[in-house]
Amino acid sequence: MFNEHLQGRVWKFGENINTDLMLPAFLHAKGTSMTPQEKARYCMFSNRPDWASQVKPGDILIAGKNFGCGSSRPAAGQLQNLGISIVVAESIARIFFRNAINLGFPCLICPGVSLLFSEGEIAEVHFSSGRVTNLSTGKWLQGDRLAEDSPPLQILRAGGILPLLEKEYFIPKVTDTGSI
Repeated sequence: MFNEHLQGRVWKFGENINTDLMLPAFLHAKGTSMTPQEKARYCMFSNRPDWASQVKPGDILIAGKNFGCGSSRPAAGQLQNLGISIVVAESIARIFFRNAINLGFPCLICPGVSLLFSEGEIAEVHFSSGRVTNLSTGKWLQGDRLAEDSPPLQILRAGGILPLLEKEYFIPKVTDTGSI
């Protein structure tokens, strides 16, 4: 379920981290028998082979500009399945942002955030207000919060687009989310 107050260890990534790094093509191919958790072990494998094995539930990913660029692969699910609680980046590709929201995975745009943290420091994110604090240094920045009545925030609070549709529009419960 969506948590609006997050705190966790920081993992830092640079600019232009694309969806191919998060969800390599061989994992996205139809017919793979791997579970979502097994697939998540290959997240960022091309640029940081041991990273996924070190991630703990609640960790926070901090990135530079253009995070999630590239194809429309549902790569946010990889981060979610690893236990990353939120992505906070200088800028986020729109298609990644919408895919993340639809999965119920929060992302926050916060210009300057990549300079606020070193890897391993502790971040605190108040999603509703957009405030991002480095608890190791006490410094903070104001991110771009979602409007209180915005559809993306309503989707996040429902746990994703499918739970929102099930609740609000009484569609049958979806049990298979496809190739995430």
